[in-house]
Amino acid sequence: MQFTDAVTVAGTRRTGDGYLVATAKCVRAGIQLYTGDELGRPEMKIVRVYRPAEEVFAKDSLQSFSHAPITIDHPTEQVTADNWKALSVGEVSTAAKKVDDWVELPLIFKDAAAIGLIESGKRELSAGYVADFDFTSGVTPSGEPYDAVQRSIRINHLALVDKARAGSQARVGDSAKTWGAAPITQPIADERNPDMPGENLRTVVVDGLSVQTTDQGAQAIEKLQKAVADAQTKLADAEKAHADAIKAKDEEIGTLKADKKKLEDAAPKPADIDRMVADRAALVTAAKAVDEKIVTDGKTDAEIRRAVVATRFSDEELKDMSDDMIAGMFKALTKDAKPNDSVRDALRTQDHSIAANDAWGEGVFAAAGVSVKKGA
Repeated sequence: MQFTDAVTVAGTRRTGDGYLVATAKCVRAGIQLYTGDELGRPEMKIVRVYRPAEEVFAKDSLQSFSHAPITIDHPTEQVTADNWKALSVGEVSTAAKKVDDWVELPLIFKDAAAIGLIESGKRELSAGYVADFDFTSGVTPSGEPYDAVQRSIRINHLALVDKARAGSQARVGDSAKTWGAAPITQPIADERNPDMPGENLRTVVVDGLSVQTTDQGAQAIEKLQKAVADAQTKLADAEKAHADAIKAKDEEIGTLKADKKKLEDAAPKPADIDRMVADRAALVTAAKAVDEKIVTDGKTDAEIRRAVVATRFSDEELKDMSDDMIAGMFKALTKDAKPNDSVRDALRTQDHSIAANDAWGEGVFAAAGVSVKKGA
């Protein structure tokens, strides 16, 4: 299918041979609007056509601009070898190149009549090209919906025209006459139409709706859209952080409940407490029966047993004794002890050095299951 895009001749200069050299920006990626009738889709009033950057700046597409002929106005047919001599007034002099979001074309006008037209004010260009259409809808990376994608862009010619539909700026669109389909554009205020109110308009998609606005308006909308997107991202992050915090707190509560259950299960029952109290009382009673001066308050059971055994043995003899060995010796020492005054009195006046003689001490160790050879 045949199409046109509009650009503006700029930066002109004459060569020594009288040719006119110029540059023009032509073709930009993005969304273009066409009528459905022009694209063979009469059931669609407007078709939003997307030109991806990878198609606009594809190697084959850029190469197709090289040495493309320049014509005065659009011809009624494609420029070929058969009609080139009659139609061409110049050409794209060297390879097209990508400049920012545009394709920049180096031009040379060789026809004196065409150069005269440019110098007298006919300074706008309309690109004529062919391309394929993929009627697959989607959304551009910037969020604009489209109905079709333009692919395999191949330039045929550039037409020198009086007024490109898009205005004197490097805009898309022109009156294609009978050559091919042209994008729909809005009338704009420029140096050709100084009395027209408003500024150059852009199409911006807001919440799925296409809105025509100025460049400044579009920038403001895009800024607001970015602010909304950032706010939505922050809200999503905050909601996730809140959910994670609740999850962590629930896990902590679950752990605390489990620990509480373990403590409850491990806590002594009344019967256990009664048994522990009775065992402690029996231990204290047995200890006091050996020596009622032994301090039991604030002492562990093991400390009480060791204190009792210490009344019969020296620290040197006891230093390597384990608690189990001490428990056996305690049991032997308290086996026959009676909690009465005569025993307590006898224990008070007993000569520990005599009581702890070899035979007696060895007997105690033997009763505790410990084999020890005591010295004199």
